[in-house]
Amino acid sequence: MNWFTRLFKKTPPPTSSAPTNIAAKNVNIPVEIPGVTPPMSTLKQSLPPAELKQFVPLRNLDDAHLAALPRKTLRYAKHSVIFTFDQRTDSVFYLVRGRLSMQPDSDSSYEIVADTPRAHLPLNSATRCGATATALDDVLILEVSIELNRLWSDHCRESTSCVELVDIELPESLNGHQFFISFAQAYRENQLRLPSLPDVALKLKEAMRKEIGIADAVEIIQLDPPIVAKLIQVANSALYSTGNTIHNCHDAVSRIGLNATRNLVLGISLKQLFHCKDPALMKAMQALWRSSLYVSSLSFVLAQACSRINPEDALLAGLVADIGAIPLLHFAEHFPDASPSLEELQASLTYLRAPVGTLVLHTLGFSETLTGIPPLAENWLYDSGPELTLSDIVMLAKLHSYFGSGKSRDLPYICSIPAYAKLSEGKLNPDFSLSVLQKAQARVQAAMQLLS
Repeated sequence: MNWFTRLFKKTPPPTSSAPTNIAAKNVNIPVEIPGVTPPMSTLKQSLPPAELKQFVPLRNLDDAHLAALPRKTLRYAKHSVIFTFDQRTDSVFYLVRGRLSMQPDSDSSYEIVADTPRAHLPLNSATRCGATATALDDVLILEVSIELNRLWSDHCRESTSCVELVDIELPESLNGHQFFISFAQAYRENQLRLPSLPDVALKLKEAMRKEIGIADAVEIIQLDPPIVAKLIQVANSALYSTGNTIHNCHDAVSRIGLNATRNLVLGISLKQLFHCKDPALMKAMQALWRSSLYVSSLSFVLAQACSRINPEDALLAGLVADIGAIPLLHFAEHFPDASPSLEELQASLTYLRAPVGTLVLHTLGFSETLTGIPPLAENWLYDSGPELTLSDIVMLAKLHSYFGSGKSRDLPYICSIPAYAKLSEGKLNPDFSLSVLQKAQARVQAAMQLLS
């Protein structure tokens, strides 16, 4: 009889009526939560390491941390309620066996089935539960200490703060490809062709590190007439217009503000980096720019509607989330005989976004906050802390950008990730998220047009 069969085997009631000495046996009495069904039985440290490694981010922990992490396996009968919407918890839950119905604070529910990609992700954000989980069968639940969140976040912070060139780990499907072997070697030896910003953007970024006034900024910006024209367009757009039309750079910078102007100039300048001579790769660059624009615009709108994050900071952060793809496409342009397909290039971004994106932004002299955006943009389980941060906004924008696409099938439900639990007013409601976007479609389109 294996461990799973033993767990679901009915346990006969005790034959003795003698009282149990709980203190002597050191048994923890679980605290009952209203509306939540107590488990039928509990096994501590029951899952073997190989099975634990199927869950994210447990699979990324070393064996020592995994062995020390407090955890237990809980058995529930059909119709049991494992946790309720908005319930506070100090645990991360995973579905090991069976099926669950997940009901967020909305009219629509969703189902989680064991041994599927979504079942390998946490069911909750580990601070507040974004849905009520009800068993559709007899189910097995893995409960892990919230210490997991700290371990994973510490690991991510160490990775994002390190700009050393390290080995790029690719899956077997890509690792045997000569192109990716050569690309990884060029990255490791710091031989990649990295993009550089236009002079005006560099000068303005450097000048803004000192205390300069609007006149000083205007003097730099006016060296690039196309950027001046774009700033005037931005100042007269629905995002900033107060009704009076602006016709010169000084008035545009005055209306937009110095910090916002710097971010917009950087954003406008970044478009020039998305360029290839090869027609097929240029199409890929244009598609990358459009998707970056969309994430950037969503970041702007979400920051404006849901947080105290500066929207212009969010706009720029969203724009650089996938900047690591630029050296990859440039490398492909000079590797014509053995270039992978566009689908393979796209698949490799999952593994290259963090190290290459960080390297590009560090080389361009961006702040530490922005340099840390590429590694965190799709790190759905990263918890930045109790307050919503710039990386949280970009992560939420990224997740929104996949809504309705084929990729969304393997992504976590938005109400289950830590970033979503920190939105303003404590809104753990997918309908709230969609409502913000529906009401802000005009602003998304306006933001995209500004940088297109």
